[in-house]
Amino acid sequence: MDLNRANIIPLRKNGEMDFIARLLATMAGLWVTTRVVSSISIESSSASQTVIVLAAVALVFTAVNSIIKPIVTTLAFPLYLLTFGLFALVTNSLLFALTGWLSTSLGFPMTTGGFWSCLFGAVITSVVSSIVSGILRDKKDKRD
Repeated sequence: MDLNRANIIPLRKNGEMDFIARLLATMAGLWVTTRVVSSISIESSSASQTVIVLAAVALVFTAVNSIIKPIVTTLAFPLYLLTFGLFALVTNSLLFALTGWLSTSLGFPMTTGGFWSCLFGAVITSVVSSIVSGILRDKKDKRD
């Protein structure tokens, strides 16, 4: 049974490709972060294992941002107002640390360091993944 045709899982045209593009963008962001922030690392023994661990950590990162971040943002809304949105940096840092902890718990070792490392890691990952995602989206739009 095709769940998409039954409208149980609605997908846009090329929804799977959009997800893969976002996953690749997140993987690129995480990879750059591990190169820029010395206390954030992905532990692997080979290049192919690094790609697998990056993909797994990117999936965990996506799940944390899709499921937990909206809940935390809603609960912390008063703090967002009081700090004019700067509390988002704290939230993103804690969610990045949670991603590292969950990834390690699932068998995909990622060392995140302390609060400041997580803060810089979250910012770098977001910026790089946004840039890569924009590049991939532009190429897709030119093909259509």
